[in-house]
Amino acid sequence: MNKKISIGVSIFLMALSATVAVAITFVFSSSIFNSKLNSLNERQAIYDKIDEINQIVRENYNGEIDETKLLDSISDGFAYGLGDVYANYYSAEEYSELKDDLNGKVVGIGVACTKDTEGYARLITVYEDSPAQISGLQKGDQLVKVSDIDVLTDYTNAINALKGDAGTTVKVIYRRAGEDTEVEITRRKITVPSVESEMLDDNIAYIKITDFTTSTVNQFESAVGAALDKKAAGIIFDIRNNGGGTMKSVAQMLDIILPEGPVISSTDKNGETKVVYSSDSAEISVPMAVLINKNTASAAELFAAALRDYDKAELVGSTTYGKGVMQDIYPLTDGSAIKITTAKFNPPKSENFDGVGVKPDFAVDLTAEQEKLWYELDASTDTQLIKAISVVKALNK
Repeated sequence: MNKKISIGVSIFLMALSATVAVAITFVFSSSIFNSKLNSLNERQAIYDKIDEINQIVRENYNGEIDETKLLDSISDGFAYGLGDVYANYYSAEEYSELKDDLNGKVVGIGVACTKDTEGYARLITVYEDSPAQISGLQKGDQLVKVSDIDVLTDYTNAINALKGDAGTTVKVIYRRAGEDTEVEITRRKITVPSVESEMLDDNIAYIKITDFTTSTVNQFESAVGAALDKKAAGIIFDIRNNGGGTMKSVAQMLDIILPEGPVISSTDKNGETKVVYSSDSAEISVPMAVLINKNTASAAELFAAALRDYDKAELVGSTTYGKGVMQDIYPLTDGSAIKITTAKFNPPKSENFDGVGVKPDFAVDLTAEQEKLWYELDASTDTQLIKAISVVKALNK
């Protein structure tokens, strides 16, 4: 039997529904308002404290204040106070240098060096047509003094003294076969090679990637193209001691190798995941191996994980560093910038590796002595490279 509802009851129910809706809206709005109010109050407390310190200092400090240095220091402290280990503040000068670094350009003499077992700076690379090469420096030389700074007693400042403004000079004393030579070298802007390649025995291409910058992409494409032109039986990518670089550059490099599909996705602070880079259908199909170690980090780890996700390569070496979060750099109005962590970045198919690293398919550790003298290793003494060669040969059968 149908029951009819009176007009009065209908009006009452509608009024009740409206009241509930208004109440829910009020509670929800109040929650948002209170949240925003708390946030505003917290921010105001920060501003008030800085202002209070500023007034005390300006009224009582017995000394000159460098306003630029003070502002840079406050900004640097803000970045540090986030508790984000990858956050950083860059002064206008530092940000200008950073942009050059990300584009693969530096001002210097054109060398890459490492601290050797004697404590000197051993040249592991002297860039082609660089001021250093023109001045006679060679791979294997030891830097003894830079701008009158003794390398043995102050290694960091001595190496930093190699940098400077383009057109300025730096005095360098280097040692070769026990003999010291002094030269004066003029600094200039240099595009740093971040890809080195050679053909190993059995027609296997060896491609070492030291960084992922804007200029790395073309260097990488050329190296891979040259290997394919030579009908390489396989390719070994060496990204050991590669600390990463830009997501865009590694995505472009992966696009050269991988088939159509996602390359990199990101997960933001709200837990939302989206694909940020994809690959087209063009791909490379030759046996590949990737050399990794504990200093392989960030974009370099992603490079290795992505190749394995698409069954393009086997990984050889030791577990990587484990940095699976991405940072964005925000330029500020005065030419400075702040870098903060904004999301996690993920390989195409496997799990995010932040804090755990990427494990190799074939675990091979260098001995303590090999670790110390890594810059002297070659295809006959580098046990990780030797294993990678055998892996590529096995894949080729």
